[in-house]
Parts: sequence; C-alpha cells; structure tokens
Amino acid sequence: MLKQLSIYAENKKGTMKDITSILKEEEINILGSVTNDSAEYGIVRMVVSDPEKASQSLIKAGYICRLTEVMGIEMADEVGNLNHLLQALSDSNISVDYIYLSFNRDSGKPILILHVEDIYEVENCMRAKGFTTV
Repeated sequence: MLKQLSIYAENKKGTMKDITSILKEEEINILGSVTNDSAEYGIVRMVVSDPEKASQSLIKAGYICRLTEVMGIEMADEVGNLNHLLQALSDSNISVDYIYLSFNRDSGKPILILHVEDIYEVENCMRAKGFTTV
C-alpha cells in the first residue's frame, strides 16, 4: 500500500516552492502529485519517498498535513489502458474518488494512483482481474 501525503496550503504565490524546498532539504523525493485549488486554500496530494518524515517536516513548518492510504496500479503506456482500468473498476461497481499519475522509476511504466473507499478490497479485485498493484 502507498501512503499519500495531503497538504492543505494557502493559495498564494510561493507556496509550492516553499513545500518543495522543505522536501528538498529533507532529501525527500516527490514520486507523483496533483494539486486542487480553491479561492483561498488548496490541497496538494503527493506520493513521496518518505511520507512520515515529509509530514513531520511540513507540520513543523506550519502546514496542515494528513497521510492517507492509496493504491497504485502499474500499466503499460499504451492507448486505451486508462479506459481499460476504468472499465474494470466500473464492471466491479467500484467508485474512484480521484486518480493521478506517477511512474515506476525502475520499469519506466506509468503508475495510476487511486483513492477508493475500501482500498484492500479494490486491490484484491484488481489483482484478480490481472492488474499489477504497487
């Protein structure tokens, strides 16, 4: 299971640079991320090399953080593979809260990061359908 770091941050100039500077100082690698913003605050979701250390460092700097379990599904970089995955999820009556992209630095293949309600059940279901989870 992967742990995702969610950072609740003020939507202002320099915030992302501040966050990435803290992670750089702690030698934490960002493996995948997505940012959702609103008028005043945003949520930065990241899969990082050391989520606990990243969370502690950012909290110390004044950010509100949360760690959440997410799942990763490795896939070949081919036309239609995301649709194939989404069809398999739909066929299994699984709803996805959100999805974003990372990649396996060893294999070079994309990894789709998914947040779902029952991560363990979905992981077993996807493995049974032939998908590779990380």
